[in-house]
Amino acid sequence: MRVKSQRPLAYAARVSDKAFLEGLLFVLREALEGGVPGQGTAFLDGTKADGSGNNGLLAVLDGLTAEQASDPTVLGTSIASHAAHVAYHLEVGVRWEQGDRGPFDWKGSFQPAVVDDAGWQATRERLRTAYTTVVEMIRRQEAWDEPDKAGWPAAALAHVCYHLGAVRQQLKLVR
Repeated sequence: MRVKSQRPLAYAARVSDKAFLEGLLFVLREALEGGVPGQGTAFLDGTKADGSGNNGLLAVLDGLTAEQASDPTVLGTSIASHAAHVAYHLEVGVRWEQGDRGPFDWKGSFQPAVVDDAGWQATRERLRTAYTTVVEMIRRQEAWDEPDKAGWPAAALAHVCYHLGAVRQQLKLVR
């Protein structure tokens, strides 16, 4: 059965760029930083008022040792590999917006797979920096009238969420 819409599709799509982007940035923030302590969340388990229970990617990674992050338990891929790859994907998004069309080393983006303490710290800092850069770039964008300009923030969010899920599944095996 097909339901006839009460409003034309064009009306439904009239969300301001700012409102849409704030919603996207809210969910991207939650995926990487976790929920705001004591407040509701969009899709993650809630972060408690004392800050515990944070399931954002950065908090999950911060809770692991270099040895845990380097464990290739699941199909030979380590959590360190996921973290490096997510950072690279965000970095490529920024480069793409700046006009760089590659080539990009996607296979190499999963390195380093094994890290020591300093390497693990560097990988997490790289991810934080890439995330901050993406957020700043999204906030500076004035026009969202091209598919690439509107699509890359959504792709970044989807990609981060995919790897967050993969990492959370691996946690069950490495802890």
